Amino acid sequence: MIQRKLREVEIMVGGTGLEEIYKSILIKGVSTDSRKILPGQLFIPIKGERFNGHKFIHKAMENGAVASLWNRSEPLPEVDFPLILVEDTVDALQKLAREYRMQLKTKVVGITGSNGKTSTKDILAGILNTKYKTAKTFGNLNNYLGVPLTLLELEEDTEMAVVEMGISEVGEMRLLTSIAKPDIAIITNIGEAHLTTLRTKENIYKTKLEIVEGLKEDGLLIYLGDDQVLRDKIHQLNLKQTLISFGELEGSSYRPILESMTDEGLRFRLEGITTVESYFLPLLGKHQMLNAAAAIGVADYLKIPTYLIREGLKKMNITGMRNELIHTSKLTILNDAYKSNPSSLRAAIETLYGLTGYKQKIAVLGDMEGIGDDEINYHKEIGGEIKPDQVDYLFTIGPLSSHIAKEAKNNFSKNRVISSKNKQELISQVKEVLKDEAIILVKASRGLELEEVVDSLLKEG
Repeated sequence: MIQRKLREVEIMVGGTGLEEIYKSILIKGVSTDSRKILPGQLFIPIKGERFNGHKFIHKAMENGAVASLWNRSEPLPEVDFPLILVEDTVDALQKLAREYRMQLKTKVVGITGSNGKTSTKDILAGILNTKYKTAKTFGNLNNYLGVPLTLLELEEDTEMAVVEMGISEVGEMRLLTSIAKPDIAIITNIGEAHLTTLRTKENIYKTKLEIVEGLKEDGLLIYLGDDQVLRDKIHQLNLKQTLISFGELEGSSYRPILESMTDEGLRFRLEGITTVESYFLPLLGKHQMLNAAAAIGVADYLKIPTYLIREGLKKMNITGMRNELIHTSKLTILNDAYKSNPSSLRAAIETLYGLTGYKQKIAVLGDMEGIGDDEINYHKEIGGEIKPDQVDYLFTIGPLSSHIAKEAKNNFSKNRVISSKNKQELISQVKEVLKDEAIILVKASRGLELEEVVDSLLKEG
């Protein structure tokens, strides 16, 4: 984590007002949460529409903060405490992270895309960790606050940092890439996520491609070659950086070919630029081959040998609630309750189809949020696509997912598609039909918090 004297911090953020007696104080890390701040950290209070972190300066002090940034527009607190005055604490946090990143020798891999960012991050970090001291984005800290906080957590001797970069507004990626300055950039795919704010898929392409604006001139861009629009737009940029593609279609630099799939994971062959290698990936879903291909492409570029890549795939740590298979004595849950959009939902359903050896298959689907004006049609399309010979029961929850149920009923026999009013009703209805040795897919956008359903069903199991 960042360790700098306050006089250095003041310069890095462009602040003023720090009294001379405090300038030699050393900070050890930063925090924006007064409840979780650790002794020695710099407190960075954030002001939002519904909260104001400046009101919690005393709590931060009690928990061990040694200093604080402070918006000039906020009344000064009546405390004897080191303060650095800035125009805006969010901007100051970003400046601090940008300056710190520039002082590090760490190589940064920036990952963006509509789906697969987190899995690709986990796979790549697992591989890189076999050769380098590696850090990665914790959880889902991938936005205008999360990326700076991730960078500021890096130890000075970190050799590789895998940084997830998520956006929801046009221009946001331009900010993130200017802070992270990636040596390597990955675009996993372009889908329908964040259409509510980005409006059009053209804007999604435009915003994701902004990642190259901060990419080092001698860096690498690796992208999904199966997306012809993405491929064309990248080549129109006439980039100086090295370009590598991955995908299932002919012509990609790295082309994964499925060999087998079980509850334990996938075995696939990877046709590369110079060789054909076989790998085992302990993740579920055919789509994970593409995430692995992107990660292995980076590893190959960095000349990490095949035996270390295989070792890294075995030892990677996976972020929870994403295609997470949980076994109990009576049932198995495919927990994918963290987010949902048309692309990721189709991939999850395909994963459910491909898992064998279960006496019953149940899909529990909630609303896909943030997918724009065509949200109803997207839900209807999914409902019409679900195969009744592959799923025994389909449960939905949420007003948008009722359209999944309505379309699915046209294909399913009576009483096999059920729309639930709330989570308690959903849990009861699932339990009524549940058999031993069943597998249940649980998938929805974050706002529905379907991990509560997962927890309840696990107790049943």
